Amino acid sequence: MTHAPVLRVYLEGSMLETARAGSFNFMTVLRRAVEDAGWRVEWHKTGAAARMAAPLRDGYALFHMEAPTHARALTFRRAYHYPFWQIEPVPQRWRFQVAQSRHDPAAIDPEAARSFADRLRARVLPGPPPRRGDAVLVPLQGHIRRCRSFQTMSPIEMLEAVATTGRPTTATLHPREGYDDADRAALAGLAARHPNLTIGGDSMRLLRDCAFVATQNSAVAFDGYLLGKPAVLFAQIDFHHIALNVAQLGATEALAQAETHAPDFDRYLLWFLQEKAINATRPEAGARILAAMRRGGWPIGTAPGT
Repeated sequence: MTHAPVLRVYLEGSMLETARAGSFNFMTVLRRAVEDAGWRVEWHKTGAAARMAAPLRDGYALFHMEAPTHARALTFRRAYHYPFWQIEPVPQRWRFQVAQSRHDPAAIDPEAARSFADRLRARVLPGPPPRRGDAVLVPLQGHIRRCRSFQTMSPIEMLEAVATTGRPTTATLHPREGYDDADRAALAGLAARHPNLTIGGDSMRLLRDCAFVATQNSAVAFDGYLLGKPAVLFAQIDFHHIALNVAQLGATEALAQAETHAPDFDRYLLWFLQEKAINATRPEAGARILAAMRRGGWPIGTAPGT
């Protein structure tokens, strides 16, 4: 008698509760697909002890937004908006499969793209039509005085580069990041040197009427695509294809081009979300989940009983 391979899914808080209850749609689709392929699924609470023990256990592991702990583990996360998901062997978005893929807007049906984007806009960013104002929105994230390996410069240096253009600039603080006294002093110093710079505000409210978004890799820039807002990226990320990339162009040129940059946002959104992510509400979702797992190196669905 052979034992079915086991997939242990490590979740936190309400995600674990809803997965066990069968009300977490993506996990329900995943469980059904994995079990139909002949594997077993177990739900586990994540945490330091569980992650440390995972490599010592048989079978396979799936973590939510946590780095895989061993060669038989993958990670998953939402592709910015429900019901879209990604399953990957690495936690860094800029190393995801979509980040390495080529986007060809000519291959996307424009009418299908417009319909898709209109529905998504109405659901996640309802409100009056966006306006192309003068101000640059700079949504800050964490570690604002450090330049990390995936960044072209520190966030503080980025903000100075934007403010130096002379355009009205608003930098918003991430609500879930901590900013220490040195961070706040650095921001105050920039504001003192650049009267066109404002610190603080609601990113999503400002997004609707800004000129464009300049950021390291904030998800605010992805939401900006829904409102037709160009993005200048100072760091690596998975939604880079239609942005102006500082690593390629330099900060001065990227910021100068942003005023007239007009990619086909709707075609990109359809490609990124519907074609490259897993839409948990579509009938092919289970097959795409298994395909992502195979792409990550798991022998699932490759032969009867595996």
